[in-house]
Amino acid sequence: MVRKYLIAAPTFLLICFLTVSSLSSVGSYFPKKISSLERIRQQGKIVVITQNSPSTYYRYRDQPMGFEYDLAAAFARYLNVDLDVVSGGWTEMFMELRKGKGDFIAAGVTIDPFRQGRVDFSDPYLTVRQELILSYDNRKVKSIEDLRGKTIYVQEGSPYQRNLCQLLGQGMDMRLVSVPDVPVDELVRQVAESEIEITVADSNIALLSRMYYPDIRTAFPVSGPQHLGWVVRKGDSGLLKEINMFFKKIRADGTLARIYDHYHNRVNLLERFELKAFHHKVETRLPRYQKVIKEVSKTHGFDWRVIAAMIYQESHFNPRARSFTGVRGIMQVTRRTAEEMGINNRMDPEQSIKAGVGYLATLYDRFKDVSDQDDRLLFAIASYNVGYEHVRDAQTIALQQGLDPSHWASLSQTLPLLRKPKFYRKTRFGFARGTEPVKYVENIMAYYNVLKRKEWETSESVAQLSPGIL
Repeated sequence: MVRKYLIAAPTFLLICFLTVSSLSSVGSYFPKKISSLERIRQQGKIVVITQNSPSTYYRYRDQPMGFEYDLAAAFARYLNVDLDVVSGGWTEMFMELRKGKGDFIAAGVTIDPFRQGRVDFSDPYLTVRQELILSYDNRKVKSIEDLRGKTIYVQEGSPYQRNLCQLLGQGMDMRLVSVPDVPVDELVRQVAESEIEITVADSNIALLSRMYYPDIRTAFPVSGPQHLGWVVRKGDSGLLKEINMFFKKIRADGTLARIYDHYHNRVNLLERFELKAFHHKVETRLPRYQKVIKEVSKTHGFDWRVIAAMIYQESHFNPRARSFTGVRGIMQVTRRTAEEMGINNRMDPEQSIKAGVGYLATLYDRFKDVSDQDDRLLFAIASYNVGYEHVRDAQTIALQQGLDPSHWASLSQTLPLLRKPKFYRKTRFGFARGTEPVKYVENIMAYYNVLKRKEWETSESVAQLSPGIL
């Protein structure tokens, strides 16, 4: 059961003072050992401490992922060592660091003076604001003054709590519910499902959450710009220097932007009504076809959620769908593709799925020159939409532009150039509506991320109900 503390403003001011004072008294003594960096290189392993949440680190199909995890994995590769993960609650992370259970914290931690006396922070890698999160239909809260009499739920010991303490100190008449060691993402979910009214989250978390919970909105920021950094033990200058050099490198070579975009930028491609429609049809239509999607996807080695996202993009799970271009069925198969794949009824859902996924597999096999499996899949998906030949033309343009033709990030720039005579007249297969396959791919991956999140939430719920089963 989650502990909750309902605190009126005057009482909470005293609690805020006592909480900050007690936390300040936590021991800042870290036993001197050999250099962390030297030990890490000797052992060939570095340990990151983080939170298990969709915005930082989680496992999907037994594979670790998440924005902070991907950054930490890139740092381990930079050091040429393996990466281990220790995950825990918000307050536990700093205790684990102090005890030497890990080498650094990567969990979206705000750089602030309160912590700087006890730990050392890296240079900032992301700038955020604290934003008020409430339901989409709640239009009564428009300014800070509208918080009077409202109840706000925040993570205990978090920067959000301390920031709201300051508002209380300025005479703001509101109530706070302090919740210990519950991820911010969970509080956002509770807002979306009307279990609580208001919470606070960093702007990057708020942006990411909008994809999964289209019934939330951000009202306004309750802080100025704040910087996120990684955390090391006080005085661990060698490791800190390497982290700062790493951030400088990935900012310059585009790695930081690429990892950020993978988790965050796809959100803005979809409007709220599109996301709501997707969530609804996943619940009402997808179950009819899920079994055959899983079977056919497994046959060709694809994640069935990618195929489900692709089907939704093609037809919204409608087996009677028709396009003005002549494609038909749940996977919008062309007559030629139907013949190649050996089906005779494009309107039959099972036949259409078998033909569509089979054709995607043939496209995937043709991109053997693309070594990264994720990029290779995106090339195949784009080819499904615009045609294999045009994707090859976009690769040629990428080479001419000095871009790596084996990365989707390059093709997302060069495919749209196939609309312009300056470029398509010099290609083998000519004009193409090149902006469409880029949006097509990005939409599919956005829907795919939603399906991954749904599975993660389901597995987490089952794990909590049945410890040890998963």
